[in-house]
Amino acid sequence: MRQRKVKHEAERLAALDRYAVSNGTEIKGTWNKLFPKEGPLFLELGCGRGHFLAAHAEAEPTANFIGCEGRSSIVLRAMELIDKKEIKNALFIPDFILRMEDYYEPGELSGVYLNFSDPWPKARHAKRRLTHRSYLLGYQKALCEGGFIEFKTDNQDLFDFTLEECAAIGFTISESTRDLHKTELPARLIQTQYEHRFRLLGKPICYCRILCGK
Repeated sequence: MRQRKVKHEAERLAALDRYAVSNGTEIKGTWNKLFPKEGPLFLELGCGRGHFLAAHAEAEPTANFIGCEGRSSIVLRAMELIDKKEIKNALFIPDFILRMEDYYEPGELSGVYLNFSDPWPKARHAKRRLTHRSYLLGYQKALCEGGFIEFKTDNQDLFDFTLEECAAIGFTISESTRDLHKTELPARLIQTQYEHRFRLLGKPICYCRILCGK
C-alpha cells in the first residue's frame, strides 16, 4: 500500500526517537533494560497507529510492550499517541521483523499479538502470512514457558489457514471464535481501530489464542 505523505514527517519522527528502537538486532536478550521497570514483555507485529498497544500498556503498567511497524508515517502516529498519553512502558521497532531469532533470545517474550495481518490471499504467497508455520515456530522460540499468540482477523480464509497451520505443527488453540464480540472472552475488551470499525459495521471478528506447547 502506498504511504500517504505526512507533513514534516522526518522532523516529527526525530523528535520522538526516544520511542523508537533502531538497533533491535543488537540488543536481543536485553529488551527489558530499555524500560523503567522490568516486567513481562509483549510484542505486537503490525501495530498500526498504536491504539491497541497503548490500551494494553495503560491497562498493564507492570508489563512492557513493543510495537513493530515498518511504515514510517504509521509508526509516527503510534509514537505520537504514546507520547500524548505519557506511556512509559511501550516502545516501537520502526521496521518489519522477518526472523524473530534476529531480535529475541529464546524465552524473552511472554506474548505475541497479531491483529488484522495482511491475508496474502494468493496461494503462492502463503509463506508470507504471519501465521504460516515458519513464523509460528519463530514465535515459539521467542516465547517463554506459558507464552501465547493472540490472533484477530476479519478474513475467514486466513483464520481457517491459521487453525490448519497450528494443527499441523501441534500448537494448541485454547480459545477460538468466529465472532469475538458475541462472546465473553477477555480479548474483546481491547480493540484495534480496524476492529472497532468492523464491529460498528456488524462484521464478525475471528479470534484465537494459541499455546505453543513449550
